[in-house]
Parts: sequence; structure tokens; C-alpha cells
Amino acid sequence: MPVVPGFGLGIEAIALASLVVLLSGILAMLISRKTKFPYTPLLVLLGVLVGPVLSLILPHTARVLFYYVRAFGLFLVLFAAGFDLKLHVLRRHKLVITLLDTAGLLGTALLAGWFFSWAFHVPLSVGFLFGAIVSGTDPATLIPLFREHEVPEDVETIIISESIFNGPLAIILTMVALFLVVPEVPGYAPIGPVLEGAGLYWAAVAYFLYQIFVSAAIGAAIAYMAYQAIARLGLYRSPYTQILGLAMAFGGYVVGEFLGASGFLVVTVIGLILGNPREFFRKENSRVDDAVERNMEFNDVLSTFSVIFIFVLLGASLDLTGLEWKTIVVSLLVALFVIFVARPLASLVILPFTGLRRYLFVSLEGPKGAVAASMAILPVVLGRVYGSHELVEWGELILSAGLMTVLLSMLLESAWVSPLREKLLG
Repeated sequence: MPVVPGFGLGIEAIALASLVVLLSGILAMLISRKTKFPYTPLLVLLGVLVGPVLSLILPHTARVLFYYVRAFGLFLVLFAAGFDLKLHVLRRHKLVITLLDTAGLLGTALLAGWFFSWAFHVPLSVGFLFGAIVSGTDPATLIPLFREHEVPEDVETIIISESIFNGPLAIILTMVALFLVVPEVPGYAPIGPVLEGAGLYWAAVAYFLYQIFVSAAIGAAIAYMAYQAIARLGLYRSPYTQILGLAMAFGGYVVGEFLGASGFLVVTVIGLILGNPREFFRKENSRVDDAVERNMEFNDVLSTFSVIFIFVLLGASLDLTGLEWKTIVVSLLVALFVIFVARPLASLVILPFTGLRRYLFVSLEGPKGAVAASMAILPVVLGRVYGSHELVEWGELILSAGLMTVLLSMLLESAWVSPLREKLLG
């Protein structure tokens, strides 16, 4: 596992930064309420304003806080997203969602990685690391956006379900990409003997499959224990059910990471199972149903807090003084390629099952968000932890292009959702 960097920040600096982040979140929500525009891209813009522009949060401070917020905030977002997913709706579109979360995810990563490598003249493995980071889509942006514009339920289900699952899968793919760039970075101790005897690429495949299957098994086991605790110990009321759910999320993440699996996928599976107790446990219990409803509301609040911290700190962590105009322009071209070329080409696999109009809508509505935002800074942080000058240099390019891709995809795809819905979905 990566060594946690020793950061020397005072309590006052952390408190001040948190205050600025929370006030930025309130301002973004007020603007969103007035303009009907999603608040997630506004959070990034406000982060840039309070960070590199006004220096209310210094880039170093933002990156230190982001190191911890990235993990805690992201698994809370994924836990809440798993809770919101309905299994019976997922089954209806399982083929299309599976194709998007496998061939679509990998295709986006490979195409985006190739273009990033070509545009910035870096090794292809570094390009693939960028592609893996931006391969997923963002439920935190899509859910309020689709509710506002009344997207048909079947199309909404496909895109949101895809985004819920491809978040943790994109994180796993990112760790595989890091393994290819810097083999000593990811924690894979439980399967170390297997990986040592394999070639680099076979080891990456084994690592990917191990993370998926072991993570799913851990998540299912912990969710079962949580359900039994709710049902047998009578933990139906507040605050017991919320505390138990949060404990299971933290516990699932810790166990998953300890075993070299994906803590993020573990908490997503826990959320999915606990959010659909009748589907998985085949036993009606009105008290458990009530506990699930209370947990969903609680998780949504925690998820909102997490999204605010992730996006504001991401914007604040950008060091504009180190950016050249050439880097900004190339980052813009990379972002446009991801939005208009990589995502649509990778989504072609669903065309025979959706028809042209729905394929176009799905392929053009895949904004990047919390996962990409939280992972974009990881190469820079790990480069400094491991003293890798090259990884820091490449990481700065990944951060620049990643931030540009997140911001531009959220802005464009939020702006054109209404005309796309009218033209393509009727």
C-alpha cells in the first residue's frame, strides 16, 4: 500500500480551508437553484477562484486535504449511489449496462490514453493511466440533471446505472494503470506470489480480476452481516441504522484495502445489497424497509458533503503558476477528444441494442465527475511520496487534462441535455 505522506498542517489552516469549501458549496447551490444549472461544475470553478486566483486556499493545502478527502469522500459517494440503485430496474437493461461498463469503459480508456500519449509526447502507459482516470462517468452530476430535464426512465436507468458501476471499475483500472507505470505503488500483497511469476501484462489482468471478484465477495458478506444485525438486534431506528450503515461502509473499505481488493467496489456492493433487501433476502420486513429509507436520506446528505469537498478542493489544488498556455491548449484538445471521440466510439457496442437515437444520447451524456476528480491528483501525490520526478511531471499533465475533461464534460453535457432529449428522445 502507498505510504501516507507526512503533512505538517495546523488545525487553523484545515478549519479555514473547510470553512471556505463549505461556503463555496452553499454559493454553488444557490447559483444552481437560480439558474437550474447543475452545481457540480460550479464547485470546480469556485475552487479555482478561492484557490489559485484568490489564494484563500493554497494549492499545497488543497492537495494535502484532497489526499484524504479523495478516499473518504469517494467511497461515501459510491455507497450512496449503490443504495439508490434498484435491482429490478438494473435487470431490465443488464446487457447494455454490462457492455458500457466493460467494452465501453476499456475502450474509452484506451482511446483517451492513446490521444493523451500522442498529444503530450509521453509513454503510452502514462497515457493509459490518464485514460483510466477519465473512463468513468458521474452519477452525482447525472441524477439531478436527468430529474430536472425529465429524461425517459429507460434511458436514465441505463446511463445512471452505468455510472454507478463504472466508478469503482474505473478506480480499479486506474490502479492497474499505476501498476504498469510504477509497479511498487499499488497494494497487491495477497496475490504477490502469483504476480511475481507472471509477465507484466498478465499480472495486470490477474490483479484486475482479483480486485473485482474478491471485492464483490467481501461486499456481499459484509452486507449480509449488516442485514442480520438490523433484523435480529432490532437496529431499526435512528441513529442506530445510520451508524451501522456508515460503520459497514468504513469497515468494507478497510477490509477490501487490507486484502488488496478495491474498497470502493466493496462499499458499492454493500450499498446495492442493503438498498435492495427484498431482492437479495427474499423476506419482507417493513422495519428493515423503513431503515433503508432513513439510510438513503442520510447517505445522500453525506454524499453531498463529499461532492462539495472533492470538487472545490480539486479546483483549489490546481497550480496555475506552473501551467503553460501550451499545456492548457493541449489539455483542452484532449478533453474534446474524450467527449466527442473516445466516449462515442467506445459506446458503439450498444448500437445494435438501443438504436441510433438512444445510442447518440447515451454516448453524448457521460460527464466525468467525482471519480475522475478524485483520481486525477493521485499520480502527483504518489510521485512525491515515492520521489519519482517523472511521475510528478506526468502527473501534473494528467491533473491539468483531467481537470479540463471533468469541467468541460460537465459544462457541455449539462448544457445540451435538453436539446438532445428533444431531438433524439422526443
